[in-house]
Amino acid sequence: MIKKFIYLEWKAFTRSASFGKSVAMKIVIGFFMIYFSLLFIAGGVGVFYILKEMKLEPFETINKFLIYYFMFDLIIRLLLQAIPVLNIRPLLVLPFKKPTIVHFSLGKTALSFFNWIHALFFVPFSIVLVLEGYSLTGVILWNLAIIALIYINNFLNIILSNIDKLFVVFLAVVVSLAAAQYYKLFDITTFTKPVFQGFYNTSWIFLIPILLLAGLYAFTFEYFKNNLFLDAGLSKKEDIATTEDLSWLNQFGTLGTFLKNDIKLIKRNKRSKTTIVMSVVFLFYGLIFFGNMHQPPVMQIFAGIFVSGGFLFVFGQFVPSWDSSYYQLMMTQNIPYRGYITSKWWLIVIATLVSTILASFYLFYGWQTYLIIVVGAIYNIGVNSHLVLLGGAFTKTPIDLSNAGGAFGDKKAFNVNSMLLSLPKIFLPLILYWVGLHFGDKTIGLVLVAGAGVLGFIFKDKVFSLIEKRYKIEKYSTISAYKQKN
Repeated sequence: MIKKFIYLEWKAFTRSASFGKSVAMKIVIGFFMIYFSLLFIAGGVGVFYILKEMKLEPFETINKFLIYYFMFDLIIRLLLQAIPVLNIRPLLVLPFKKPTIVHFSLGKTALSFFNWIHALFFVPFSIVLVLEGYSLTGVILWNLAIIALIYINNFLNIILSNIDKLFVVFLAVVVSLAAAQYYKLFDITTFTKPVFQGFYNTSWIFLIPILLLAGLYAFTFEYFKNNLFLDAGLSKKEDIATTEDLSWLNQFGTLGTFLKNDIKLIKRNKRSKTTIVMSVVFLFYGLIFFGNMHQPPVMQIFAGIFVSGGFLFVFGQFVPSWDSSYYQLMMTQNIPYRGYITSKWWLIVIATLVSTILASFYLFYGWQTYLIIVVGAIYNIGVNSHLVLLGGAFTKTPIDLSNAGGAFGDKKAFNVNSMLLSLPKIFLPLILYWVGLHFGDKTIGLVLVAGAGVLGFIFKDKVFSLIEKRYKIEKYSTISAYKQKN
């Protein structure tokens, strides 16, 4: 029976619209997979010796911070991991046993990238431990416990993925615990480190996560089996409709109409709500670079771009895919492309300004640091806002607004044009800032970056004409792409 399911899955894969992708895309994706795989392997091998040079006991240090590793893993899963599902509606009327259907559906998740990617770090790290004299038996037991915890996160993600506010809760918990430890108010690792260390030191503690995994799998199995009905677990959830008073936007005419639709879209759908959460996360991106003496000075403008441009990157890059479910209807109406594009631009601009204001806590590092963020915002408004809208003409991947996963898109959204347009978003301000640092000082670099943003704003109308022309050229291919479901 399982063999039959695998056959059906293979047919669904080979017959899907996404199967016939270009060879170039597959090569590029393969290259990046190999690159990051090697990066993880190198990290697994090198982290032991790096920690040793820092006068830290490598194994104990890793065990100390594993609690945060698994917390962040669960957050990333809730945000990005798509739950593999079997199209079980047709199977329910066929002589297939429900347990077999559920077992296969859950078993598919075991092959997820979010599960096996961890092995690229932990396996090399474990080999180094054994070579450095650690007990082989202890390392094996420790790995069994780690694998069990990874799959516990996998099944927790399956169960909890439908709770809209869960990501925010977990993020708040992790940030609170990290902040409490940083300011020496409460150190959760004091309690968790002995547990992870016990997986190695004790011959039976590793059984605890394995038993928890077995229990969680059984619970997940029973949950889905009991809801495996066309009129129950598979029925669509219906929410009570709510209305917002956005009539004040009517004064802006067509622009106001589009803005109202975008605001409602963001407030009412899982996927679009995720962009707000990610925009907040981007605000803290600068903490990695500002005040870090080990970072090259040129990377500060990189941080400034991302701190102020979170919404631009996670929302703007998918215009017009946000409207993919009704894009065909829009194209049958007498809707001016210029008004549509302008509304998206204003939404990005407003979000960038709000992010810049919220990032004012970086004044703690000094007004020069905050000035970098302001300059990054100017560049985002003047240049990057145009580039993401232009790139949207080539991004023809429909978005499922009810699915919170994939905040950064998926492989079907990749194309050469979008990739080329992404280069000036990041590298142009870095180059301009580097030129200023090389031939003058930081002030000249900031002036060059801000100047590029101002020029982009001055020539906005001409740029919009080019964007509008490209959208019209891509109109019918975009409509055709949005009809595809796979």
